[in-house]
Amino acid sequence: MKLIVASIPLFFILIGIEIAAARILEKKVYRLPDSIADLGCGMIEQLLGVLAKGSLFAAYLGIYANARLFELSETSWLVFGVCFVAVDFLYYWFHRMSHEIGAFWAAHSVHHQSEEYNLSVALRQGAFQGFISWVYYLPLALLGFPPTVFLTCSALNTLYQFWIHTRLIGKLGPIEWIFNTPSHHRVHHGRNPRYIDRNHAGVLIVWDRMFGTFVPETDEPVYGVVKPLASFNPLWANFAGWADLARVSRSATNLRDRVMPFAAAPGWRPSSQGGPVIPPEVSRETEPVPASTPPTLGVYVFVNFVFVLLLTALALGKTGVLDRWTFTGVAVFVTGSLVIFSALLEGKRWARPAEAARLLLLLALGGAFGGGLSGILFGHL
Repeated sequence: MKLIVASIPLFFILIGIEIAAARILEKKVYRLPDSIADLGCGMIEQLLGVLAKGSLFAAYLGIYANARLFELSETSWLVFGVCFVAVDFLYYWFHRMSHEIGAFWAAHSVHHQSEEYNLSVALRQGAFQGFISWVYYLPLALLGFPPTVFLTCSALNTLYQFWIHTRLIGKLGPIEWIFNTPSHHRVHHGRNPRYIDRNHAGVLIVWDRMFGTFVPETDEPVYGVVKPLASFNPLWANFAGWADLARVSRSATNLRDRVMPFAAAPGWRPSSQGGPVIPPEVSRETEPVPASTPPTLGVYVFVNFVFVLLLTALALGKTGVLDRWTFTGVAVFVTGSLVIFSALLEGKRWARPAEAARLLLLLALGGAFGGGLSGILFGHL
């Protein structure tokens, strides 16, 4: 996780380069509300991850300490290489199942909700996905891969996937036979019926080729999910899929049909509700042009978002210093701020009073701690 946090500055440098390149190429690949929602989802996921990953990783540590079959070196490059490939293989199956099981999709669909496709989308991650993914990697603990080796390989797998979230890089020739690339991953984010549930690879596209889930990019996809989120609220983004499952389950007339939405493929519906949802054909030419954000509002939200982003980065960098209550307080403040920013961008009637209350809270904390929440954090330096 520290490796990922340390890469945050590089992420934003690359996002800046992509924005500049898009302007030069006269391509519009970023929208402020969408990008803030993307980054907001990533911030919430990272903050919750700090609070939960210790307990989730305990199973790996327990199996490794008490039941590992082999003594593998922590410093061997061979062990590291085998672990890297094994992590990528298990990631493929976790990722594939996240598209084929309703409950898993509810957690993973957050990453697919954006109707744009750019580097900020790479940071849009579901907060609850980690509660599912850890199970898939337990065989590595049983085989004896040291925890530090596994965590490093897992982080590198995640970092690799950042650069493939771009529309500005075309096909890359022979590289595409072995590695996942922007072209392959654009397919994965498409909601065109022929692209749905394809190209689940992390680093190596060979798994998709081996197991029949590979499809090449023939034309640029229409991005997003079959049922658009229609919101920039990163908190709601994490609950929307679960709400849909609950709604279908509540409307069912028997026990089996109440359970099936969570266990069957996404879009499953009982016959009493019309049967499975069939993804419609879509075209980029027929997509509506999204409403633009008033410049003054955009600047205001952007400036305040940058402050909250810096606060989040500082908290993540001080996880070993901050006590749990202080960190939880920061997480709650950040999440609340992100919800209010999305409401401002969506023109909700309650957004301005809520923002006024948020600013008053900042002023109150500033008086109490000499710098607000950032003062609390800097006090631990």
